[in-house]
Amino acid sequence: MVATNPLFAGGHFYKKFQATVVNDIWPEVLFFCLVGMMVTLVSEMTSHSLAISNQMLTVLGTVLGLVISFRTSTAYERFSEGRKLWTNIQIASRSLSQIIWIHVPFERTDKATGQKKPTLEVVIEKKSMVNLVQAYSVSVKHMLRGEGGVYYADLYPLISFLPRFSTHTDHAGEDDMLPLWKASDMDHDTHKNIRSETLNSQTTTILRSNSSPMPLGSAEESEKERDATWGKRMKRAKTFDPEMALPVLPSERPLQPARSPPTTSLYDYFGFLRIFKPIIKPFSRRLRDVTSHDNDQGSVSARGRTFTGKRIRPQAADSNVPVEIALFLTTYFASLMRQGLLTPASAAAMNAAITTLQDTVVNLERIKNTPLPFAYQAHLRISLWLYLFFLPFQIYSAFKWLTIPATAFASFLLCGFLEIGQEIENPFNYDLNDLDLDQFCLAIQRELHEVTAHTTPDPESYIFTQWNQPFAPGDRRNAREMLDDLEHSYHGVGTGMHHIRKTLLKSWMDVDEMTRQT
Repeated sequence: MVATNPLFAGGHFYKKFQATVVNDIWPEVLFFCLVGMMVTLVSEMTSHSLAISNQMLTVLGTVLGLVISFRTSTAYERFSEGRKLWTNIQIASRSLSQIIWIHVPFERTDKATGQKKPTLEVVIEKKSMVNLVQAYSVSVKHMLRGEGGVYYADLYPLISFLPRFSTHTDHAGEDDMLPLWKASDMDHDTHKNIRSETLNSQTTTILRSNSSPMPLGSAEESEKERDATWGKRMKRAKTFDPEMALPVLPSERPLQPARSPPTTSLYDYFGFLRIFKPIIKPFSRRLRDVTSHDNDQGSVSARGRTFTGKRIRPQAADSNVPVEIALFLTTYFASLMRQGLLTPASAAAMNAAITTLQDTVVNLERIKNTPLPFAYQAHLRISLWLYLFFLPFQIYSAFKWLTIPATAFASFLLCGFLEIGQEIENPFNYDLNDLDLDQFCLAIQRELHEVTAHTTPDPESYIFTQWNQPFAPGDRRNAREMLDDLEHSYHGVGTGMHHIRKTLLKSWMDVDEMTRQT
C-alpha cells in the first residue's frame, strides 16, 4: 500500500505512479476530451452552434457529486473495516499464542505411565501449535486473494505436519484424505512415498511430484549438508526474502510463491501505449517475452489489465484452509481441557481468541464477496457518462476554446473518484492501494516468535534484585537493599505498611511536581 506522497517521498516515482487511477480512466478522459474538441471546432468553424441551455447543469452536477461522494465513502468504509479486522486477527493471534506458551504448563505427567514428560516434547508441542496460529493468518491472506490450497512457500512449511488422512493405516486412499489436503489436489502416491522413507536434508522446499527423496546419511553429514544448503540459500537471497525464516521441507508438489502480483511492463507506466501494442510488439523483444510469459501463466495474465488499461479483478476462490486450521486449534484446546492443563480463566480466554479468529474471517469474507450491486454501479456510471457527454454542449457559450480543457478536467475529476471507489471496495488484492496483507502476516510472525522467545521465568527471580527500584523516586533503594535492611521502618510489624504508603504518596508528589511544566 502506498501511503506516502510520491511527489515528496523518496523512492521511484514511476513505480508509485501505478498507485493512481490514471491508467484506469485515461480512455474515458480522452473520449470526453474529444467530444469537447468536436463541440468547440464545429461551433467555432461553422455557422452552427452546438451550445445548449445549461439550466440542468447545476442540479444534475450537485446530485451526481453527492452520489459519487457516497460511493467513495462507502468503499473507504469497507477498506477501513478490512484494516480493523486484520488488527483483530493480530490481537487474537498474539493472545492465543501467549496462552499456549505461558498458561499451558511445561511440566506434565503422562497419565498412562505416570512418568514426567520430557520438557523437549512439551516445548515442541506448544511451539508447533503457535506455528499453526501463524499459519492461520497466512491462510486467510491467500483466501482473500483468491488463492486456494495450501501449497505456498509461506504456508505449507507451517502446516506440513498436520495429518493427511482420517485413518493411520497403510491402506489409506483418496477417499480417506482430509478436506485440507483434498481441496489442494495432493498427489496421493507421492505423499505415501515421502512419508514412508526418511527425508533427505538437501531436499528443497520445491519438490516435483515425480521425484522421491534420497535416504538420509549420518547425523554429522546431515548437519554439514544442512549448513551448506542454508549457506547457499543465504548467498542467493540478495533481496528481501522472508520465507528464508521458515522451515525447509519437501512438498508433494511445487510450491507457489508467497506473493504472486501481476507482471508489470512498460504498458503499466504508460497506459496510452496499449493502443500501439500490436505495432510495438514485433520490434521489442522484451515486451514480446513479457507477453509470452503472461500467456503461459493464466493466473497472472488474468490479474493484469485489459486492452485499454483497466484492471481485471481476480476471480473469487473458495478456500477451507482457515476453517481446517481453526478445527485443529479447537481440537488442541479440547485436548488441554481433557487433561486439565488449563485454569477456567485461561480456557475462557483461549476459546474467545479462537472464536475471534473465526468471526474475523467471516467478516473479511463478507467484505470480499459482497460487492456493490451491479444495477447501482451501472446506473451511476451511465449517468456520469451522459453528464460528461453533454457537459461541453452546456459550457461552450461561456468557455469557448476553454471548453476542451474544462471537459478534460471535469472528466478526470469525476471518473477518478468513481474509479477510486471501485478499486478500494475490495482491498485484499495486489494493487498498490490495497492493504499490505503480507506485512500484516509478517508482523504476526515476528510477534509470535517473540512470544516463544520468552522464557517464562519465576517472578521472584527478577523482582527482588538490585536492578529493581520499585518505590522511586520516593525511595531510590533497590528491592534487594530494602529486603536486607531489617532495621528499616518498612519491616515494622504494625507500622510497616503505613511507612510504605507514605513513601508511595511521596513518590506521587515528586512525580506530579517533576512532570509538570512551570
